[in-house]
Amino acid sequence: MKPLTAIPGVPPLIACFFLLLGWELLARWMGLESLPTAWDTVKSLPAILSDPKALADIASSVRRMAVGFALALCFAIPVGLMMGRSRSVAAFFNPLFMIVYPVPKAALMPIIMLWLGIGEASKTLVIFLGVSLPVVYHTYQGSKAVGEKLLWSGAAMGMNPAQRLLRIVLPAAMPEILVGCRTGLVLALITMVTSEMIVRQAGIGNLLFNSLDLAQYEAVYATIIIVGALGFFLDLIFEKLRTIIVGWADPVHAVAVGSA
Repeated sequence: MKPLTAIPGVPPLIACFFLLLGWELLARWMGLESLPTAWDTVKSLPAILSDPKALADIASSVRRMAVGFALALCFAIPVGLMMGRSRSVAAFFNPLFMIVYPVPKAALMPIIMLWLGIGEASKTLVIFLGVSLPVVYHTYQGSKAVGEKLLWSGAAMGMNPAQRLLRIVLPAAMPEILVGCRTGLVLALITMVTSEMIVRQAGIGNLLFNSLDLAQYEAVYATIIIVGALGFFLDLIFEKLRTIIVGWADPVHAVAVGSA
């Protein structure tokens, strides 16, 4: 008989149980109004998830995150592929990315607001920047690692450079590209919430700070739980898709978060 920890999905549930238990004990011991118990927080979840305005905020965040993530992939994957196969392209983009990568993307929000205002465009651009850099880096590394013999074979079969890029380099680099996409998914969630905290109009960040302003501490922590659950399920779905696309590749990859 398999131990419980060997059953898929059970270890995360065990970890969540002990996290909630520790939270409950700590809250009861400290007795702070600003730290509600885990049980009181969980009880407030149905009220939030049944509130049309809260659901609209969550839907707005997910839509914004999806748009920024999709735009980043459309930009980052082609650029990373070309960087890996062309020294001149890599020489052009590398200094730019080295300058931008260490900067927390939320720190760019005031500047972006001056350019684009406080609407959807500014928040989507921050998500775009947060996702693009890790996807470019991993696509670049995956593209650069493709063996020259494969490309020579493609050239011998009559493929032009564009065909070799799409039919040889892209499939061979796909496992590494998906590592970058998974990291980008984490950063999309982080930058989404952070940007909404700065520009408080609609979204999970707005929902979080409105609850804080009203001293509704159970709702504050419940919103954080919703963000964590959203990230968990998005990562779970992405990992399922990864096994379908590149099931032959090594499934063990660490997710490097980097600067948000």
